[in-house]
This record gives sequence, structure tokens and C-alpha cells, in this order.
Amino acid sequence: MTARLVVLASGSGTNLQAIIDAGRTGRLEAEVVHVITNRSNAFALSRARAAGIGTECRLLDDHVATNPDRRAARRAYDTDLARAVGDHGPDLVVLAGWMHLLSSAFLDKFPDRVVNLHPALPDTFAGPHAIDDAWNAHVTSGLGHTGVMVHLVPDEGVDNGPVLLARRVDILDTDTRESLEERIHEVEHVVLIEALAELITKVR
Repeated sequence: MTARLVVLASGSGTNLQAIIDAGRTGRLEAEVVHVITNRSNAFALSRARAAGIGTECRLLDDHVATNPDRRAARRAYDTDLARAVGDHGPDLVVLAGWMHLLSSAFLDKFPDRVVNLHPALPDTFAGPHAIDDAWNAHVTSGLGHTGVMVHLVPDEGVDNGPVLLARRVDILDTDTRESLEERIHEVEHVVLIEALAELITKVR
């Protein structure tokens, strides 16, 4: 049985594209059935539409506009997001460059089924600036490597859920900030597919 994936993305969607391509070439027994972004200009929307996948954009600001209590607005947003995701019956929810910290209002609806990709090794450089943080550590203190991990998201902790797969990325003497990011993304595309393939055998 082909696993059903709903992908949440905020940016260009290169990891979404990797998932789509892996599914279509048989490297991943999965189909992306829906894509949701939280930014209206996210190129992930165009990638999904080009692949014939349904899309929608859901903005947190729409909830903030009607509820000035940002915490309450965030939970209302996550509740609505969970409903939208659930409508597509996913086996897994994949956060592929999703720049929004999900609350229990969402996560409790999909226990052990939310997967996040993060451009750092476990217990290092949590948060949205992981590549910048690694590069700065390289420049200031000679950090020789960073990495990529795929992990489950069981709660509201930041990039610290159970690790499914992690891989080291060396920081080369010839690297620039941009070349390091490019090589990290290349590893992301591989590690994400490997981790999903393994996890899919357990959830189907």
C-alpha cells in the first residue's frame, strides 16, 4: 500500500520536490496527497501544482487579526490546520522547511506521525537559523562539521524529538556560507527520503 503524505512547507520546496520525485521513481512507496504552506509566496505551492497535487495556503495572521491573544490565535490556527490535514487521511505529516512551531493542538491529532527535517545534528543548533549558527561557529571557533537530521515531533519542543536518521556534513576549508548551505540541502534530500522510507514500513 502506498503511504499518504501531507507536506507542510514555508519556502522554496526543494525537499518537497525530492519527496515527489522519489515517489514517482519508486524510491519511496508514498504519494504526496496535499501540500499546505503558511506563506502565500512559497514556491512549494508552484512545485505541488506542477505535479498535480492539491494545495492551500493558511496564514497565522488571519487568526491573529481576529484574536489579539497570539497564543490563543496560534492554538486556533493549529486546530484548523489539523482539521485541514486530517481531511486528507495522511499516514504521515512531513514538515519540509515548515517555519511554524506546532502546538499540541495540532500534534496531539497525529501522534508519532509528524516528521521534521532539520539542518543540524541532534542537540545542536536548534531553531530556524541552524545553518547560520553552524557557519558562525565555524568562523569564530573552527567548528569542523554540522549535519542534517530527521526526527519525530511528539511535542512542542524545538528540534529535539526522537531522531530517525542523522548524517554529518563536514565544513570544508574552501566553503562559503552559501556553499555549505548548498551541500547541506543536497544531504537533506537524501536523508529525508531514507528516513521516510524506513518509517513508512512501520506505519502502514
